[in-house]
Amino acid sequence: MELTRRDALVALGAVGAGTAAIGVREFGDSESGGSDERVRRTLVAAAEVVYPSELSGTAAFVETFLEGRLDRESHAAGLRDAVGELDELAAEWYDEEFAALSPDERDRLLREVGAHTAEEAPDGTTAERVRYYVVNELLLALYSSPTGGELVGLENPQGHPGGIDSYRRGPSA
Repeated sequence: MELTRRDALVALGAVGAGTAAIGVREFGDSESGGSDERVRRTLVAAAEVVYPSELSGTAAFVETFLEGRLDRESHAAGLRDAVGELDELAAEWYDEEFAALSPDERDRLLREVGAHTAEEAPDGTTAERVRYYVVNELLLALYSSPTGGELVGLENPQGHPGGIDSYRRGPSA
């Protein structure tokens, strides 16, 4: 299954993020935790281990979704800080930034941080912030999109119009 920029735009609409400036925004530096480019690299790399392997097109999907999410400055600051902490741990434990690690090392690091079992909390521990801003951000994007919804049997995810026919037929097999 292929994720597309359209999937990302639908997901942004479903979560109430604006899409008018998509394609215009440039990833730049920020005064908090790191740059938007660093956030992009890290979340694209994390998607490779968080998303099911049968998906393709994840880089463009994640980048497009982030363009809309980084426009909300308070949320963007949390993303940058969580990514900065994740990169610091990657450098300390693996001598590389998160995005430079192999997929197996990225998966191991997320587990070592505790992001796979932590409760999400934007102001919590490192594990809780990584869960909230990295793992859950990616899952929110995926399952709010038509392709991600189809992957788990939700043929008409919130924000994706399916028309009256989608209510008259049962789920596909």
